[in-house]
Amino acid sequence: MEFGSNGSYYDVPEGVDIRGRYDAEFAKILTKDALKFVAELQREFRNHIKYALEKRREAKRRYNEGALPGFDPATRYIREQEWVCAPVPPAAADRKVEITGPVERKMIINALNSGAKVFMADFEDALSPSWENLMRGQVNLKDAVDGTISFHDKVRNRVYKLNHPTAKLFVRPRGWHLPEAHIFIDGEPATGCIVDFGLFFYHNHSEFRRIQGAGFGPFFYLPKMEHSREAKIWNNVFEKAEKVAGIERGSIRATVLIETLPAVFQMNEILYELKEHSVGLNCGRWDYIFSYVKTFQAHPDRLLPDRVQVGMTQHFMKSYSDLLIRTCHRRGVHAMGGMAAQIPIKEDPVANELALELVRKDKLREVKAGHDGTWAAHPGLIPACMEVFNNIMGNAPNQIETNQREDAANITEEDLLQTPRGARTMEGLRLNTRVGIQYVAAWLSGSGSVPLYNLMEDAATAEISRVQNWQWLKYGVELNGDEVGVRMNRELFGRVVEEEMGRIEKEVGREKMKKGMYKEACKIFTRQCTSPTLDDFLTLDAYNYIVLHHPRESSKL
Repeated sequence: MEFGSNGSYYDVPEGVDIRGRYDAEFAKILTKDALKFVAELQREFRNHIKYALEKRREAKRRYNEGALPGFDPATRYIREQEWVCAPVPPAAADRKVEITGPVERKMIINALNSGAKVFMADFEDALSPSWENLMRGQVNLKDAVDGTISFHDKVRNRVYKLNHPTAKLFVRPRGWHLPEAHIFIDGEPATGCIVDFGLFFYHNHSEFRRIQGAGFGPFFYLPKMEHSREAKIWNNVFEKAEKVAGIERGSIRATVLIETLPAVFQMNEILYELKEHSVGLNCGRWDYIFSYVKTFQAHPDRLLPDRVQVGMTQHFMKSYSDLLIRTCHRRGVHAMGGMAAQIPIKEDPVANELALELVRKDKLREVKAGHDGTWAAHPGLIPACMEVFNNIMGNAPNQIETNQREDAANITEEDLLQTPRGARTMEGLRLNTRVGIQYVAAWLSGSGSVPLYNLMEDAATAEISRVQNWQWLKYGVELNGDEVGVRMNRELFGRVVEEEMGRIEKEVGREKMKKGMYKEACKIFTRQCTSPTLDDFLTLDAYNYIVLHHPRESSKL
């Protein structure tokens, strides 16, 4: 038994140690049986996870020595054979517009009520993974699946409740690489995604299948994979969970985010491993750009231009999207488009209409290319996105059968790796720095989904900002700006950081600057940009700042 400071405790099974704060609400999630289920998954799969992460490190060493990612000759037979995934469940057939957001109570209600077809509730890049956020998120999702969730906004004196019908719920656990430092199993931190998946599945599979999934489910989004061996682990986790719960094999369904460069060469193999549990792939385009920089960190001939210039019309991005659609439709599953991160600009109708026009244009490109649905970060974008998809698709729930994209079958490794054209500028450096510091400050304060400059940013944006700054600094690139080329070096970067901190203070105000975590964020972001070796993930380093082990009056009885 794990005691809280007030004498209350979590009742834990053998080998499980909870170091997060005790809360009576959390205790309803952290039951002995739920923790036993999580511990079983952890024990069965931890060595497979460690091996997969070691293989990632091996691949990174190869890329750093000059190798390029590509299609694996050993799995050509999977790419060339004709096979399809299990039929799409009726409850997940129409996914024209999906809204995403963190597992916060008000967000969940608004997203489920938004008019979107799907809400992806996020434990990953849109959430700062503090103990409070994670456990409250599990409480919130259980209430949402039960249909009892409500929220009283005291400031607005308004009560939020679910309407009917609601969007279908998908849940995104964290990636394989992130630990959960508040729960130890057999003396080591649990794997974050095993905790996220295990607790949600254990408490909700029965109600979800009854109310939301029409006999299928729960539904998930799986992030940050780099190889099909990682998809195989997820498939085994799903099979084990189905067996323990006594539900049919193939009940659980998941969409995999193709958001790393190595994974684009593994799309057939990933779908093959998840054949019975797949409902498609998604273009996670911001993380994909981050991964391009990270994969080619030691390749000075593959430097990206300013991130605002790396859009879906760049050849390597268009090739990735086209091949994803071709692969998914050939295998009978959804090909989901990318994120519209714009936030409605209420105070400026002209700017708002311009932003909405950009969204419409982007969505029209996606639906014409053959995507079955798309993502939006804000409820205000849903009508515009829905209209574009309905105009082209009519009443059809998806384009799996009707838009096969055979023309994309000949996309080559060269197409997928082509370096994008564009300029590297002082303004790009400044924006990276300003956005990166502000995002990390919000993340340290408990927010993982942050409105900045009329866009809803998550960890992916900060990651692009960080790795781009790091790479420009490493290679001393020339930056254009004010018509004079300047070389990027430590001194210039130090000056830019100082000036941008001044600009942030002007924008947010002295009071917020003092109270917020801006100084700490600046230190972390600067250290990451100037480090001799590039850290794999910003959030791994920053995680240590939000882990809070609660002192216990009594250890395990």
